[in-house]
Amino acid sequence: MTFFQALAAIIVVAAVASYINSRYLRWPPTVGLLVISLTGSLIVILLGELDVISLSDASAIVETINFEEVVLNGMLAFLLFAGALHVDLDRLRRQKLPISIMATAGVAGATFITGTLFWLGADLIGFDLPYPWALLFGALIAPTDPIAVLSILKRAKAPKSLETKIAGESLFNDGIAVVVFLTILETVEGHNDPTFGSISVFLLEEAVGGAALGLALGFITYYLMKSLDDYSTELLLTLALVTGGYALAVALHVSGPIAVVVAGIVIGNRARDLAMSTITRQHLDTFWELVDSVLNAALFILIGLEVLIISVTSAAVRLGLLAIPIMLFARWLSVAIPISLIRMTSSRVFSEGVIRIMAWGGLRGGISIALALSLPQSEFRDVLITATYIVVVFSIIVQGLTFGRLVSSMHVPPDPELDDEEPPPEPVVSAH
Repeated sequence: MTFFQALAAIIVVAAVASYINSRYLRWPPTVGLLVISLTGSLIVILLGELDVISLSDASAIVETINFEEVVLNGMLAFLLFAGALHVDLDRLRRQKLPISIMATAGVAGATFITGTLFWLGADLIGFDLPYPWALLFGALIAPTDPIAVLSILKRAKAPKSLETKIAGESLFNDGIAVVVFLTILETVEGHNDPTFGSISVFLLEEAVGGAALGLALGFITYYLMKSLDDYSTELLLTLALVTGGYALAVALHVSGPIAVVVAGIVIGNRARDLAMSTITRQHLDTFWELVDSVLNAALFILIGLEVLIISVTSAAVRLGLLAIPIMLFARWLSVAIPISLIRMTSSRVFSEGVIRIMAWGGLRGGISIALALSLPQSEFRDVLITATYIVVVFSIIVQGLTFGRLVSSMHVPPDPELDDEEPPPEPVVSAH
């Protein structure tokens, strides 16, 4: 199958699944698309077992798609940029303390807690899993999916302060989690013997370097956009920013995800207010919302199709089921501890429902599966991939379908300091 044929098949399946979900199921798009895709894959497996179709042929088609490459070095850059465009910088600044702690220390803590409990659980069921491999699982399951939860938050009409916390943390923790994962992977593969100092330097180079690159490229693009008034060229500049910026980050060995998030925040705030005419803003929002919708649909269709090539064993299923409560517990701790510390050391007041909402709203998605598929070949790889898949499917379907109801039932009050009554008016005069 050629690249174009594979792309055409994915788009057709995504379009049909989107129609079925919008017309009949009316679930959140991420949930509906995954359920439809997963159901189709299970039907294909059943038909293969009954010798109605060739399961090997169906699996071979899916295997032609490099999920890791498509997600980590393709979709992720566009999805993160599209999400960052709509993050209010002023609200982000006022929420910087909880967001920064949860996106850094929270990710590291979740990695360690999940990995350790997963290692103990594996030993409990009689599966000999080395501790570094358990930590790898903790790192790849730590990042939350900003795309999967934002639409649900908006439907639930959550306060903007809560939406900013979840969106900001999710956008930044993807980049931090990838860095943590790569650091542990270096140890597993035996390329180095890391010390605390070397790990700290690596994290700083990746995270700070990515943020600095994104800031620089974002402002360069902003000044270019400010010098003209042509929405088609300005849209092309944002595309160049995403693709070229991510490729440059990879070449410079800094965090690509963090770079595009920071660049997206610059364009979505500074450039939107000072460098765009009204028509450019309208076209920018429409274009990137369309890109976000199409790629989001394709991503969750791909997640559902991946079940065709996963090697499932009883041990892997048991570990996957065990990993669900472990992941939820680690997520709750990684949210509860930072917010509790902030409550003790700051005058900032957090609603009691915030911890439960943020803990349950930490949905896992495509990046976790992509990281799992990037694991080196070993006797533990297929087990971790299966466990990751089980956790992601549970997270998207169960947490995704119940998250909106939880937000509505908690009745989280708006934060008077952080939730503006009315959005600030747009500038009347274009900078052009």
